[in-house]
Amino acid sequence: MSDTVLIIEDDEQNLYLMRFLLEKKGLTVIEARNGRDGIQMAMAHRPKAILLDIQLPEMDGLAVAAELKARRELKGTPIIAVTSYAMVGDRERIMEAGATGYIEKPIDPETFVEEIRRYF
Repeated sequence: MSDTVLIIEDDEQNLYLMRFLLEKKGLTVIEARNGRDGIQMAMAHRPKAILLDIQLPEMDGLAVAAELKARRELKGTPIIAVTSYAMVGDRERIMEAGATGYIEKPIDPETFVEEIRRYF
């Protein structure tokens, strides 16, 4: 398993910021703009971690998390929801769907990479 992180995110600005911060710390970033492509990328590249937006086109992040968790080839790969869903019960619902961790948007550029690395 390399130091590759898969970002599944459809918002260009969020994607750019996360990619910039991770690459600045020496991590390799691959990306998908929707859930279906994200699942395919995860299976093909077996990343060290998956950063998953919850509001995605075609297939929402909850369904993506459940599908990723069901894949035995990805067992042990942390799935970290990076989302603006911050209402009461959202975190629990996201974790029940299969996420390993949860980071609220907007992300803090000062701590973001270290928050991700703790799941490695």
